[in-house]
Amino acid sequence: MNNITLFTTTVLIWGTTWIAIAAQISEVPIIVSIFFRFALAGLIMLAGLAMMRRLKRPALWRFVVIQALCLFCFNFVGLYKASALIPSGLVSIVFSLASIFNAVNARLFFGDQITARTILAGSVGTIGLLLVFWRDLFANHHLGVLQGIGWAVFGTLMFSLGNMASRKNSGLGITPVSANAWGMGIGAFVLLIIILVSGQPLVLSTTPTYWLALVYLAVIGSVAGFTAYLVLAARIGSARAGYATVLFPIVALAISTVFEGYSWTPLAMIGATLTILGNVIMFWRPPTSRVIHQGSVRQ
Repeated sequence: MNNITLFTTTVLIWGTTWIAIAAQISEVPIIVSIFFRFALAGLIMLAGLAMMRRLKRPALWRFVVIQALCLFCFNFVGLYKASALIPSGLVSIVFSLASIFNAVNARLFFGDQITARTILAGSVGTIGLLLVFWRDLFANHHLGVLQGIGWAVFGTLMFSLGNMASRKNSGLGITPVSANAWGMGIGAFVLLIIILVSGQPLVLSTTPTYWLALVYLAVIGSVAGFTAYLVLAARIGSARAGYATVLFPIVALAISTVFEGYSWTPLAMIGATLTILGNVIMFWRPPTSRVIHQGSVRQ
């Protein structure tokens, strides 16, 4: 599979997972849906690596567990809850600012420099978000929208912290594939404990759409999506592969418009453009420059 195909596959997968998440918001509790997703995805990844004899136990589990809690547990609790309150395309816009969260957290945890590019990208992206949600926040005063944004920001923050743990694991010699495989399993186990302690029933949906979405999210969104991105990042570098996070909100917004009936206003269109522009500013590198970029892994 060539690089263009890998890149296109990553964008299309991550751009469509948001509508699949929205399809799971039904009679099944959110945390149960997330458990089903990562129990299936973790089983597939662990079994696949074991069959290929590439499954290795990490020498140090601490940051693998942190990555599991952030990337495959609390991150998705936030994103699923957000999708229950606001259109999935808008959730993807908030999530697309993960690169800015990463820059701030890399400064806090690894001492990386925050450049003028980062500040400019963050400012443009934040202004864009305000314009996208302006009508609901300041004109219609929808409390649910504010809660949805809050959950989306929480999920994005957890994702970013998981990226920091992934970076630490890479520094310890634990490959992203191994960390993700174990992490999905650990995340599912923690979710199961939360379900049992909270007394929530393991409800099984009766709608075919739910189960189709679950299989898509587990097999395509989690296993295939991560694998395609990792192969692409290994070939062309994580900085160039990171452009996928700039493009997938466009796919998500287009799908949300068709299937969720999201109504665009001129202000929202300007805001979405600015948010995507903020990501372009964040990732763009002059063709002649040679930059070594410490990358991270995505949903």
